[in-house]
Amino acid sequence: MTSTTDGHIVKRFDEEMQEMHDGVLQMGALARRQIRQAVKSLQAEDPSAARNVIERDSDVNELDKILNAQVEQILARRQPMASDLREILTIEKIATDLERVGDEASKIAQLAVHFFEKQSAVPNYQLLSEVTKTARFVESMLQESLEAFDEKHLDRACNVIRMGSELDGEFRTSIRHLTTFVMEDSRTIGHFIDIVLGIRALERIGGHAKNIGGYVIYLLTGRDVRHEPLDQLLREISL
Repeated sequence: MTSTTDGHIVKRFDEEMQEMHDGVLQMGALARRQIRQAVKSLQAEDPSAARNVIERDSDVNELDKILNAQVEQILARRQPMASDLREILTIEKIATDLERVGDEASKIAQLAVHFFEKQSAVPNYQLLSEVTKTARFVESMLQESLEAFDEKHLDRACNVIRMGSELDGEFRTSIRHLTTFVMEDSRTIGHFIDIVLGIRALERIGGHAKNIGGYVIYLLTGRDVRHEPLDQLLREISL
């Protein structure tokens, strides 16, 4: 006989919650792989690999649909309360951000198609190195945010917020480096603009990772930190 607690059947409810939790991690792993493969297609000058990334964006979208359907079903059937409800809302929000991460990864892959399939002159590898450097940083942010969610770890969630501030500096540094190349050779201006768009896409991925860190803080504390100053937030929340 299955026991009940707080008005819901414990065993099946826990299984449903775990299924959604695992679904978020699966979606996050796919989103991270999309970032890596998109950047790799730039490094390898491989438009075919880039097209594979673009096609696989539908897999990210499908996982988002599945998670949203699960959220709707569990809200309708279980009517969860308190911390359970916070966790369900957190899962829904994280899925939305991960779907957008997939969209940004596709934009980076589209750059590879643009550079190496449609143009006769390819960009200087030093220009592309700025994309690679920024990609490593934002993927580490995304990994940290997902591990914070998986472990329900407040310190790791706060660390993602810190990394979000560091990302602003990384972006400015990349733009300065890219500007130097343009000043040395004005013929690179077209590639400069395209690569800045790629770095912007990566910056947005970092923003989504930061959002996920904020959702984890909300899950663990019930506190909405989206509009709070960083110093105040870390002083009051960080362990």
